[in-house]
Amino acid sequence: MNANEQRRSSTGARVLALLLGLTVVAACGSVTPAASAPAGSDGISAVNARGGDLAAEGTPRRGGTLAMGTDREAVSFDPTVQNTNQAAVAVYDSLLKLDEKGEPQPYLAESMQTTDDGRTWRMGLRDGVLFSDGTPLDAQAVISNVQRHIDKAASPGHLYTQRIGSMRAIDPRTVEFTLTEPFGSFASAFALNFTAGNLGTIVSPAALARYGDEIGKNPVGAGPFVLSEWVRDSRMVLTRNPHYWQQGMPYLDALEFRPLPDTETRYASIENGDVDLIFGGYHTELLRGMQNPNLTVYYGPGNGAEYIYFNHGRAPFDDRRMREAVVRGINLDALAATQFRGQMARASNWFGADSGYSTPEAEAAWPSYDPERARQLVQEYVAAGGSATVQYKTTNAPNRVQFAEFLQAQMAEIGITLQPQFFDLAQYSSSVVQSHDFQIAGWVGGPTDVPYPAVVNLMRTGGNANYGGYSNPEVDTLLDRAAATTDEAERTRLYQQVGLKTNQDIAVAYYSRGYLSTVAKPEVKGVVRYLTRDMFFATAWLDR
Repeated sequence: MNANEQRRSSTGARVLALLLGLTVVAACGSVTPAASAPAGSDGISAVNARGGDLAAEGTPRRGGTLAMGTDREAVSFDPTVQNTNQAAVAVYDSLLKLDEKGEPQPYLAESMQTTDDGRTWRMGLRDGVLFSDGTPLDAQAVISNVQRHIDKAASPGHLYTQRIGSMRAIDPRTVEFTLTEPFGSFASAFALNFTAGNLGTIVSPAALARYGDEIGKNPVGAGPFVLSEWVRDSRMVLTRNPHYWQQGMPYLDALEFRPLPDTETRYASIENGDVDLIFGGYHTELLRGMQNPNLTVYYGPGNGAEYIYFNHGRAPFDDRRMREAVVRGINLDALAATQFRGQMARASNWFGADSGYSTPEAEAAWPSYDPERARQLVQEYVAAGGSATVQYKTTNAPNRVQFAEFLQAQMAEIGITLQPQFFDLAQYSSSVVQSHDFQIAGWVGGPTDVPYPAVVNLMRTGGNANYGGYSNPEVDTLLDRAAATTDEAERTRLYQQVGLKTNQDIAVAYYSRGYLSTVAKPEVKGVVRYLTRDMFFATAWLDR
């Protein structure tokens, strides 16, 4: 037995021993859900999902600097460059903004309407809105920014522009978009989070002309703050925008963002008072925050999930039997106990249970835990000449390593020999997932506020997050029709069918909802956020 085999054998044995121990402890009554857990749940539920109760928080105080810990360094402020940047909304605001139902509403813009079922859209802009450099945010500024997404195929917003036939400024405050086909979700494209490619994050054309390709380091927007200092991998400081369009705001003098990619360090920084707020990426921060009476947590499970990618174009997971075997072979009770401290928001569909897009039919179509049936499926596959030895690729983050060891033990019980391989995040993203170089691979996704475009990216043939190569022409048609319609009831029905059919196909292996959260000191008030953690900072203030 070589070193790798010894390691796999020993880690598998450790996990199996742990599972047996947990079973004994549970039988003795020592493992119980948190006191705050609602009946019938695994202890994680929505709390302050889209922010605090601003009316109940009192009169905002002016001044102070809000210090925040992020889970990564931003790559760029350029809206056409794919990256996560928590400070971007503070610099740009957004032309439209999603409400609690996920519907786009006027924000930096004054209106967005269609009168012909989504083929022609008119956006009305507010009078007197200025970029932080003093130039006006007018119709031509919107057109020139959208054109950048059209011209750059790599832009995360390029997808939303593919139906645009023409754009014109009817007057300085009115933009008309004429589309090549109906696109009912077009307004949402101006309200999405920054990472998803929000067309509503508008850069000053004067700044674009001045900085060119360097605009990502020299952003000029119409948001409540302006970038004043950026020392990469150390800190980023934003100060109040003197030209901000919402009178009397922002309340804070400044924002400070500190990249703290290590999860333990990031959480320690909020507990010991080094920062006022952190953007949590994992279950550990969320659960600890919920259990700490001296912290305030903001979280909503939304749509999306944590899941395992199958490579549908490569054996053995081009065979549905093996995909089903993996899902039926995962004991979610054991997973919750060993990986989620007994509290896990389970997932058996891409759509959240409270979204209206999930149905009992879709839930019933998802395979339940049944190790005996899983073993039969594996045996059938092997008897037909297939191999049940599988490479599982994931990142080398400690929680991902622990999950891989758990999964290895679970798969051994049903006859699958899982061989974990670990990569740093950058290598994993580029060389493994984006290169489709895997049989089965781990992924942490969600939550998202609205289905479009995330479910299209994951489930549609050729979607930019469809790394497993899942393809079903019927699902493609449903997704296209859902994006096209302006009828919310029809869109809901179509997404319900997507949930059902992708569950029947076992497109990916869901196990848990996502855990993107915001954890703050109680003196942080005026929090307004998306489920993706993007914050609108104009209303934020410090009660100290």
